[in-house]
Amino acid sequence: MKKVLLLLFFFLLNGCSLNSILALGEVDKTQVVKRSYYVKHYRAYFTRSHLKPITRGKKYLYFYNAKEKDLAVLLHKRDQYILYSLFHPSKRAIVVNTRKKNGYRYALKRLKKRGYHLTSPSKVGCTSHVALRKYKGIKTLLIEVKDYSRLQNLYKKAIRTYNVKKIKNIRTKLPKQLIASYYNSYYKRAKTKKQRIALNEIGVKLQLRSQKASQVDKTTKTSSSQNTVLKKKEVVIEEKEIKEEKVIEKIEDEDLQDTKRVEILNEPPVKPEKPFNYYLHNASYNELNSYISSGKAKNNLRYYQYNQLIERRTQLKEKKLLQTGSLEDLIAAYKKNKKPQYKARILTLMKKAQESK
Repeated sequence: MKKVLLLLFFFLLNGCSLNSILALGEVDKTQVVKRSYYVKHYRAYFTRSHLKPITRGKKYLYFYNAKEKDLAVLLHKRDQYILYSLFHPSKRAIVVNTRKKNGYRYALKRLKKRGYHLTSPSKVGCTSHVALRKYKGIKTLLIEVKDYSRLQNLYKKAIRTYNVKKIKNIRTKLPKQLIASYYNSYYKRAKTKKQRIALNEIGVKLQLRSQKASQVDKTTKTSSSQNTVLKKKEVVIEEKEIKEEKVIEKIEDEDLQDTKRVEILNEPPVKPEKPFNYYLHNASYNELNSYISSGKAKNNLRYYQYNQLIERRTQLKEKKLLQTGSLEDLIAAYKKNKKPQYKARILTLMKKAQESK
C-alpha cells in the first residue's frame, strides 16, 4: 500500500493528474460505441508518445483479415510495429519486434502470415475518421470506424439482381462513397427498361439519382409501348389536315385550272418515320447507314438503342464486303481483323481468278 501511495505521489509531483493515470488503462483499446443490425461504430484512442512514421510519413495504416472479418490499424512505436484490432475489442494486439535491417517490410511479411493485408476502410465497407485529441490529459490519436459492410452487401445484391424489394424498407443511410462506383457500373450496363427503372429506384434510395429522373424513366416505360400507335395516329391526322386544306383552297379559288386542282388533290401524304425495330432487323445497309449519318438516330433514340444500330451497321457492312467486296478490299480488311471468313473468301476469289485465266 505504501508503494502505491509513493507511486501516486511521484506522478503528482511530475504534473500528472489522477485522471491521466487512470486513463492509461483505457487508451490503446477499441471501444464499441454503437451496434445495430446494419451499422457498427468503433472508437479507439492511441497514445501519441513515441509514435513514429511507418512509411512515406504515414503514422497509421489499415489492415484487413478476410477470414476473421477484422479491420485493424498498424502503429509504429520505438522498435515495434503494433497491430490493434478495431472490430474485435477483446483481441490482443499483434506486436512485431523489428530492427533497422528488417523494419516495415519485415512487419508486412509477418502480418501477411497472420492473414492481414494492407487495405483502406472503404474497400471493406467502412468509413473512418482520424483526429488528434486529448483524452483525460493524455495526447492521443483518435480513430473512429463505422462498419457498413452488411448494409453494403444488401445494396450490392439488390443492384446486381435488379430487385428493389430487398432494400425498400431499409431506413439506415449508406454513405455514397461506399456504393457509388458499384452502382454506376451496373447502371451503364443496364440494357432493358425494366432494369433501368429498378436501378433508378435504388439510386433514389441511395440519393445517387433524383426523384425527377426516376419519374421520367417510369413514364417512358408506359409510353414506349404506345409510341408506334401514336405515330400512326399523328400521321393520319396530318393527312386529314392536308386534305382539308386542299379542299378549302379549291373552294376559295374557283378559277384555278383543272390541272392545278388535280395536282393539289393528288399530293402524296407525308411518309411516317420507320420504327426502331425496322432499322434493327429489316433495313438494308444503305438505308441504315443513311439513317445514322443523318443524325436522326442519335437525336431520337436512347443511348443503348443507338449503339445497337451502330453494331448492326458494322455487321451489315462486313456482310456486304464479304459478298461484293473486291479482292484488294478483302485483303486489306483481313490484315486488320485476321478473321477466317475473310481468308476463305479471299481464297475463293483467287481460285476464280485463276480459273478464268
